[in-house]
Amino acid sequence: PSQGGNVLFLVTNFIATAEQAQGTCPESPSVPAGMCTEDAECPTGEPVVHGNGIKTGKCVMFNTTHSTCEIYAWCPVENNTLSRKPLLAEAENVTLFIRNTVHFTKFNFSRCNTLQTSDPSYFKSCTYDPSLNPSCPIFRVRDMVEATGETFGDLALLGGCIRVRIEWDCDLDRSASQCQPQYSFSLQDRRYNFRTASYYWDSQRRLYRNLLKLYGIRFDISVHGQGFSGSWSRGLVFLQEVLLLTMLLCLSCLQATVVCDLVLLYLDAKADFYWKEKFEEVR
Repeated sequence: PSQGGNVLFLVTNFIATAEQAQGTCPESPSVPAGMCTEDAECPTGEPVVHGNGIKTGKCVMFNTTHSTCEIYAWCPVENNTLSRKPLLAEAENVTLFIRNTVHFTKFNFSRCNTLQTSDPSYFKSCTYDPSLNPSCPIFRVRDMVEATGETFGDLALLGGCIRVRIEWDCDLDRSASQCQPQYSFSLQDRRYNFRTASYYWDSQRRLYRNLLKLYGIRFDISVHGQGFSGSWSRGLVFLQEVLLLTMLLCLSCLQATVVCDLVLLYLDAKADFYWKEKFEEVR
């Protein structure tokens, strides 16, 4: 089933309940609200809290040790026995091809994370490695899990959620080949599962379903980045230099005015005349 945009789900474990049909059957003893010792504890029409169906009014034997309320539901009730090891352990060798293109429209610049190569076999043989092969967009699932600090076997049993962050930080004054994405992986959740079912009709036109509870790893992919041009920063530096020069000129003019005043007020022969013109006596 669809998990949303920029999301990929990889199944690593599952619980199957096959050939369910609508009818009556004992509730699972794993559901506390479904346990009983007599019919009075199973009121007709009452839903089983956190259970699988509607009570029929009967208390019946689930097995030799447990009695539960009979319910109207998809029967038999869902199997909840989970294997101790992931059933799809080989999924760790699955590879993901993540293609991403970034656009800096202000600078009319676009860049793709796939290596521009004339070798048609490159993408069939390469695997991403941050040191040895950073330009390959093909990622092995086991490597992605280990990059979060987890092991595939532990995470695959009950599932989990991994965030894949693609970061672009590009100096657009340099060669386009130097604009390369950086990848990071972080664990968002240690459990992830959901249910899905397939429905079919038998030869007597009776409706059946196969129910699957799927455990797996959900990959949430997000893209972030910035592009900048040195010409903008050089223009900013030039503007700062102009402002600084203007401030220095203004400061120089102020200093020149102060020096002239000192000479005329205290050293010039006509200092008395200048005092009268410079200041007005207030009485």
